[in-house]
Amino acid sequence: MVKMKDEEKLSNGKDLICAKCTVPLKVGPVTFAYVGTTFPVSLFHCPECGLAYVPGALARGSMLDVQMALEDK
Repeated sequence: MVKMKDEEKLSNGKDLICAKCTVPLKVGPVTFAYVGTTFPVSLFHCPECGLAYVPGALARGSMLDVQMALEDK
């Protein structure tokens, strides 16, 4: 499972609230899928609906690296 550094998540995740369910997000495993490949990532997500929060640093960094690696195959 890919683990994010604390500073990549947010300094204070307690402030994150699900826009749909209005409950605080919790850190836990989320499964990403891209081009037929799935991989688990530890992210903030809603414990009720499962909606995940993907920080910009992760989207522009680690996820972009994975995307490029998968497309090169």
